[in-house]
Amino acid sequence: MLYESVGYLLDQVRSTMWNMVTRETMADLGITATQACVIFMLVSGRGLIAADLAREYGIDASAVTRLVDRLEKRGLLLRVRSNADRRMVKLALTAQGVEVADRVPEIFTRVLDILLARFTPEEIGFLKSMLRRIMTNSEDSASAALPDMSVRLAERDFANHT
Repeated sequence: MLYESVGYLLDQVRSTMWNMVTRETMADLGITATQACVIFMLVSGRGLIAADLAREYGIDASAVTRLVDRLEKRGLLLRVRSNADRRMVKLALTAQGVEVADRVPEIFTRVLDILLARFTPEEIGFLKSMLRRIMTNSEDSASAALPDMSVRLAERDFANHT
């Protein structure tokens, strides 16, 4: 049954949480949940170039460009050319962006407090453990698939050159 499927339930929880966070970030900060995450990633030293953001969120480069454009227009971040490699453009928060970033964790905490209100600390610990295990399984699966793909590519290249 669809409504009992683990995948469906995980997607519904993610969607509900994301919508709640967006409502809160829009009301408090005037930005979307995705924009809030980007700002928070930057203040914590992650995702310093647009390609990192694309990988983190699984979105294409043009979507990241639009996202960065909006944040730059709002005065929350700047594009800064790297001194080491002029082709590389790093993203940096403005003072206003840092102020916004400082308010993001409170919003996520407020939403999670609502969603986890009827859970015991032990249940929350168990839930986190299970979610970490899903992530580990995902990483293990991805790394196991890579050698197989590289072998297939090597075999294909060898066949094409013989």
